[in-house]
Amino acid sequence: MVSKTIPVDVFDLTIFGATGDLAKRKILPGLFRRMRAGQFDKNSRIIGASRTDYDSVGFRKDIHDALKEHIAPEELNKEDVEAFLNCLEYVAVDIFDTGGWKELAALQRDGVVRAFYFSVGPSLFGEIARKLTSNGMVNEQTRVVVEKPFGRDLETAKALNAEFRACFNEDQIYRIDHYLGKETVQNLMALRFGNILFEPLWNSQYIDHVQITASESLGVGGRGAYYDKSGAMRDMVQNHLMQLLCLTAMEPPSRFESNAVRDEKLKIIRALSGVTKSDIVRGQYAASGDEPSYVTDSENPESITESFLAMKVNIENWRWAGVPFYLRTGKRLRHRMTEIAIVFKDPPHSIFEPQDDRKGNVLVIRLQPDEGMTMRVTIKEPGPGGMRLREVPLDMTFADVLADKVEDTPDAYERLIMDVIRGNQTLFMRGDEVEAAWAWVDPMLQGWTERKEKPKPYDQGGSGPDDALMLLHKDGRRWREITK
Repeated sequence: MVSKTIPVDVFDLTIFGATGDLAKRKILPGLFRRMRAGQFDKNSRIIGASRTDYDSVGFRKDIHDALKEHIAPEELNKEDVEAFLNCLEYVAVDIFDTGGWKELAALQRDGVVRAFYFSVGPSLFGEIARKLTSNGMVNEQTRVVVEKPFGRDLETAKALNAEFRACFNEDQIYRIDHYLGKETVQNLMALRFGNILFEPLWNSQYIDHVQITASESLGVGGRGAYYDKSGAMRDMVQNHLMQLLCLTAMEPPSRFESNAVRDEKLKIIRALSGVTKSDIVRGQYAASGDEPSYVTDSENPESITESFLAMKVNIENWRWAGVPFYLRTGKRLRHRMTEIAIVFKDPPHSIFEPQDDRKGNVLVIRLQPDEGMTMRVTIKEPGPGGMRLREVPLDMTFADVLADKVEDTPDAYERLIMDVIRGNQTLFMRGDEVEAAWAWVDPMLQGWTERKEKPKPYDQGGSGPDDALMLLHKDGRRWREITK
């Protein structure tokens, strides 16, 4: 049995920044896989648009090379590749002038979904939106896809929202966060709202705390100059970790429909309490052997930008009163790993002898590298010798349990782009949601800037600064290990 693929309507998808890294590494290979899976056919078109002086023939050759680099050879059937390349067109466009816009408009067909993917820097968003409108490319079937970062603070996010709303309706704007397209993130909603087992326990009466970790083993590398203007708060917490927190903590929506889901996420963001200085730890990775330090990678010896961030967050509502959410993200840590860990309280009374190695029930939703869910439970250790207890996992790694379906499962970008064509905004951020997230983050960013706080140094290949360990230790808790 394989996953069922539901075809989408015929579309014209224009990708601004089509010769850039994201388009070649994720967007276009993902579209090839969706065509290969039968989700759309040769009647749809993908139009590349950038300032690079190409024609369609040169663009197809460039994308063919990208497919060979980013897709396994066994997937590159000659007929599939030719069919996909024949869907590609290219127009050289000058975003701040008139060059190429009339040619791009002439390629847009009536009666099909008309999508525009902004795979460019946010400084170009407003101008592209205005050019699409002034050149008559916006109609009722138009959708625009916007990559993060959507602003760098509340003021710029509001300005961007205003620019977009002057050109499009809110239901035409798809603010993409690829974390929401991951299979396990959506399974979190299925776990909570599709089963009676967990929802009665999903509250402060039974849950001790929640840990959300997104660790990376690589440094900022060639992105140093860009990252130094962003940091872990803007790059990860304000969007990715915030979305994971919302999906973990939100109330059941009235239906699985875009605005109902996003209404509940917005309530969580607005219920977040302010984070005190003592409940947040910022770090920068130090040099290690031949590996350079963060300040070397960022080419800024005076940098006060954080490459690591850990924080304790509280949600001020009835369900989560007294339950801390601990968020942690960083570069140059031990392993690449993203997970949500729901740590349940101990039984109110134990009939067994105390055993120091018992850790209690934990539900782990793992996003990467191996998507799946694990529930840690207590059992009796087999054999004679009394009631010796041990912890064992109830494991549901998707690659093992659903092996016949995992191969056909689209990755996050593939799924989200197909949702754009369908007109389904459930897994995309709404404008007021983005603004609420920035309103919560801004005071922390402003405080660091005003105090000129230097982040704590930490060793590469570990779990971050010692102060981050103390963040939980002072509450009588400890971080989960960062493992493969």
